[in-house]
Amino acid sequence: MAFSGGFVPFSARSRYFPILGVLCFFTLVGCGGQPAADTKKGTGAADKAPVPALRGNIQVDGSSTVRPIGEAVAKRYAEVQSQVQVDVGGRGTGNGFKRLIAKEIDFSQASRPVTPNEAKQLAEAKVEFLEVPVAYDGLTIVVHSTNDWVKELTVDQLKKIYAEDATAQNWSDIDPSWPKEPIKLFAPGTGSGTYDYFCEVIGGKLRTGISLNEDDNALVTGVSGNQYSIGFFGVAYFEENRSKLRAVPIVNPKTGVAVLPEREAIEKNDYSPFSRPLFVYVNRQSLDRAEVRSFLKYYIESAPELVQNVGYVKLPSDVWAKVNEIVANPQANLGSRFLDANGEKKEGSFLELFLAPTDAPAKSDAPASNTTVQEGQ
Repeated sequence: MAFSGGFVPFSARSRYFPILGVLCFFTLVGCGGQPAADTKKGTGAADKAPVPALRGNIQVDGSSTVRPIGEAVAKRYAEVQSQVQVDVGGRGTGNGFKRLIAKEIDFSQASRPVTPNEAKQLAEAKVEFLEVPVAYDGLTIVVHSTNDWVKELTVDQLKKIYAEDATAQNWSDIDPSWPKEPIKLFAPGTGSGTYDYFCEVIGGKLRTGISLNEDDNALVTGVSGNQYSIGFFGVAYFEENRSKLRAVPIVNPKTGVAVLPEREAIEKNDYSPFSRPLFVYVNRQSLDRAEVRSFLKYYIESAPELVQNVGYVKLPSDVWAKVNEIVANPQANLGSRFLDANGEKKEGSFLELFLAPTDAPAKSDAPASNTTVQEGQ
């Protein structure tokens, strides 16, 4: 793991204990009985040794999908650095990148990779960035808990429900055996990376007449409040609201098998095409501040455990090794691994692109485009 300190054998350490005890005693007396540094600990992997007390304010915004991870890390980090205020927002991936471009935040959490157009704007604003994947998610299609007619859905059926040119109004327009009742549609707002990702899957924009909201909790309330509703968001919000909602199995286009967004299916990309990586983008200049470096270190050390606690799936070990390499040497890893040297979107799966050997990732001075990369595409 990056940032780890040195190791002193136990036999050697045991000879130092009496001396250390005397030194610690005089340190406490000389400081009025207070330790020279904040030694409060949490319960995570990052709590291995006392750390210097820091002060400051860190701004995190972006994806509402990734927000539970950021909030969990910030809560635990407060046990270690109580004088560092970490504010975690969830205004949507696109809005997070806008704030990163405007230099208003230190971390932009995202449920999709940065687009070439966003990378171009970051370069124009002279904002260098690190691209750090932190978890896997399964974009989850949900219906009301009493909906007993939708056993599974294909991507084509989702297009008939959500696509811009869709004409279906009632459930029976999708399948004659389903109720002749109006479909009530819910979806994340247009500033959401989840909205963008869903549009990529169905091949275009969404139809009018959908209830849009950047707040995933509002989508939960909407879908759970109408028997004939349907919506989608990250799997963590479904896990938190299983008693109110039902996840719909999605037919994998390659295998023809209907799959639920369960941990193993997401990790293996069997839950296709809705398995996807989640990211944190870090303003490189913010890393000049000690509290930001400390929080990034803590985020990376804590994420493998915390992403599972909040309902997401941890990344495989080879991906996590690359993440630690990137964070340990930020200056050599600036920019996006999903854009080529000309700033165009690379083709390939997340694992292929992220783990591919490269002398240097594509930097953020890219020409405008609206395309994104998605898992398995």
